[in-house]
Amino acid sequence: MQMTNLFKISAVSAALVLAGCGGDIKLSSEVDNSVGDTIINNPAPVNPDTGVELPGVPSTTLSAEVSAAVGFDVQVQVIDGQVDEDTTLASSDGSKPVFYAISGALEVMADATLTIEKDAVLFGQSGNDYLVVHRDGKIMAEGTKQEPIIFTSLQDVKGEEATAGQWGGIVILGNAPSNKCPSDGSECALQVEGVAEGAVFGGEDWEDNSGVLKYVVVKFAGYEIAPDNELNGVTFGGVGSGTTVDYLQVHANADDGVEFFGGAVDVKHLVLTGNKDDSIDWDNGFKGRIQHVFVQHAANAGEANRAIEADNDGSTPDKEPMSNPTIANMTIIGNNFDTADKDSEGIYLREGTSASIYNTVVTGPSEMGECLEFEAGQTVTNAESGNIVFQNSTMACNNGENFKGSDGFDLAAWFTAEDSNMVSTSILVDEDGVPSAQSPLLGAGQDVSAVDTWFDVTDYQGAFDGSSDWREGWAFGFGGGEITAKAVEEGCPTGTAAIAPVNGQTTCEISGTITADLTLTSGNLYALDGPVFVGNNRADSATLSIEAGTTIFGRSGGDYLVVSRDSKIEALGSAQAPITFTSSQDILGEETGSGQWGGMVILGNAPSNKCPTLSDDSIDPSCSLQVEGVEEGATFGGDNWEDNSGTLRYVVVKHAGYEIAPDNELNGITFGGVGSATTVEFIQVHENADDGVEFFGGAVNAKYVVLTANKDDSVDWDNGFRGNMQYVLVKHDANDGEANRAIEADNDGSNPSKDPQSNPTIANMTIIGNAFDTADKDSEGIYLREGTRAQLHNFVVTNAAGECLELEAGVTVDQAIAGETVITNSVFACGENFKSQDSSTGTFDLMDWVININADNSTEAGISDVINGIYTIDTTTPYSFGSHPFFDNADHIGAVSENNDWTAGWTVGLE
Repeated sequence: MQMTNLFKISAVSAALVLAGCGGDIKLSSEVDNSVGDTIINNPAPVNPDTGVELPGVPSTTLSAEVSAAVGFDVQVQVIDGQVDEDTTLASSDGSKPVFYAISGALEVMADATLTIEKDAVLFGQSGNDYLVVHRDGKIMAEGTKQEPIIFTSLQDVKGEEATAGQWGGIVILGNAPSNKCPSDGSECALQVEGVAEGAVFGGEDWEDNSGVLKYVVVKFAGYEIAPDNELNGVTFGGVGSGTTVDYLQVHANADDGVEFFGGAVDVKHLVLTGNKDDSIDWDNGFKGRIQHVFVQHAANAGEANRAIEADNDGSTPDKEPMSNPTIANMTIIGNNFDTADKDSEGIYLREGTSASIYNTVVTGPSEMGECLEFEAGQTVTNAESGNIVFQNSTMACNNGENFKGSDGFDLAAWFTAEDSNMVSTSILVDEDGVPSAQSPLLGAGQDVSAVDTWFDVTDYQGAFDGSSDWREGWAFGFGGGEITAKAVEEGCPTGTAAIAPVNGQTTCEISGTITADLTLTSGNLYALDGPVFVGNNRADSATLSIEAGTTIFGRSGGDYLVVSRDSKIEALGSAQAPITFTSSQDILGEETGSGQWGGMVILGNAPSNKCPTLSDDSIDPSCSLQVEGVEEGATFGGDNWEDNSGTLRYVVVKHAGYEIAPDNELNGITFGGVGSATTVEFIQVHENADDGVEFFGGAVNAKYVVLTANKDDSVDWDNGFRGNMQYVLVKHDANDGEANRAIEADNDGSNPSKDPQSNPTIANMTIIGNAFDTADKDSEGIYLREGTRAQLHNFVVTNAAGECLELEAGVTVDQAIAGETVITNSVFACGENFKSQDSSTGTFDLMDWVININADNSTEAGISDVINGIYTIDTTTPYSFGSHPFFDNADHIGAVSENNDWTAGWTVGLE
């Protein structure tokens, strides 16, 4: 069932008496024959403020079609021809909204101003419909956050399928210079691409004024006039700095989002989403300034190319005036589009352009193309001479190709030689580019207003400060920019089944194998029915997307979720609205406990040392290992360390770990052969009957992990695990309930030295044990065994019962003696800090190894000496990772500091 589409323009604004200047548009015909009108019987609509007839020709056909689509009366005026005197497009005739259908070329001529009122809607009916503002003409399009001006297609207005290229676009032409202008003093008149002859630009006035675009949304434009010749969403030809452009969006354009041909127009608050070619393109001497920019390529591998494609001049790269814009606070998010002709990329500077780029971050999935590239020749010369500047910027592309250098030029070295730049694999931004409170981008920017006072004061990298979102309310996809309201889906999404509501909330059941992409919306509850698989093993692959705030529950021990190899989970919660996996008892407010449902299993194609090997000792890519605890056919393993199983962000898993057989329970989250391209950050496993998280081989990284009141080990790894972890908080049951080790770590029981050998790096971990102690097991800290290696830094380990640290005799101890396992910058405060075991050759003093052989370790008497609640109070200097793509250089040891409590608001069980 769907609710009726509701029109976005408010009843209040539709009834307002709106101001207008009057004026006429010369029309090519008396009536709109293209849409079937032959007689106009009604009086011409008028601007309610002036009494002057509205520009254009009323269309009864379009008025009826649009009114039916939006659910109430709308007047449609068809406009075309030349605007040769001041003209106002009012958004209401005093009784109903007015839309304007552009027919053919709508041209604002010299000495005329086209004023477009807030809340106005203009749409193109075909690819030949576009707006041109000629030199010495002006457009005054000033929307507001609540009432933006929208340019779009007829299909979008009617609620039909809207796609790129359904109408033309906007072209603004000015008198500012281009290096294509003649240098002999003759008049500059350059024909702009994509429109009719006579649309020219260029001159000598850098400060020329073509008007205002403010709170303007341009959608579904870019008609292909000829093969590979489409209009941009907004084309700026020789537009000067006297023009105001602020809060502009171009969405789903068939060609570039915005293109600047010379000129010096400045832009603030620019949103470019789902555009099929370049998002920003500049050429031929562009010198503008741009700040607060969000670029996002289309989801699901939608067509895309570069976020920035930047040129000076192809035939004379050093031609003056040289392109040299300044850009600050830009976020670029690529996608996985990749064809023989083009792919999703970040920034490409070429053909002799210069640029100064500050506070910019480029990120994207592992399938994305290069994130930063400079063309050989003049562009590289500009970089080496200081005419290209990158400062306080981050490349975070997760694809192994952050940089694509040119012959003889090491771009990566050039970029990282600037100390303020970073390369990272963990920038902690959500799918819309907003950084979390813990994002390393916050506070890592520079104040670019010190470079040029036009820029706003900022201290962060990227487009957003983490506390406010300037897109909200006006931009399409962010609560605004819609002609008709998005249809609200009631009931259960396709692929699930409605069952009896729980607590009065719509409840949907998920069962069997999901073989088509499925989104679990946050308005419902979702019940797992038995084993639920996302995709089959390397077949029928699908993506399970879960919206922030969604709750999924199991009703019995046989209910669990498995993400198969080649499928994905995209669980994108937030600190304010985490995603929760829990038990029915928890949903119903009944008594909760561990083992009330199964748990979560994620399977990938990364190696395990249990995989068979080929004759050259490499991992057999056909490896297929059965994961423990679930039904046959749930297999993992392969040869791709960088495999991608999706995203877990702000996900809480509670009361899981059902005992399938004696001593065989599911973990809270099992990672089987999961690769490093998978994103795991801000996760919690609470009160699980077995381990909190277990890693069987693979190289998945995890950041901001909370493991509370789990009954067996909190972190368990085996069989070649090579991932990184930072900020890990382990807290055993506060009432001294059942617990075992915070870390139980293995390589291989029968062959401890087997390759690939387990060797993760873990930093900033706090382990808070309890007093649980039985003949079988007790609360302990870290136990390294079966040949694992480990690189451990910045630990706080404290306990009232068992030992803090133990290494198993034999290979595990031998590796520690050889320096292959290290622990540094850590403090231990347990009843028994160290439990020594012999090496293969004799006695091994573990305390001596920790305190005297490794660096900056110490012991304290007890819990109160090292932590206050969960906060570190020990003042040990933390280990520095330098410029590392994953690890932060924390200012404290342990997981959490009082100044940065990243657990607040979304976790449970930490009271």
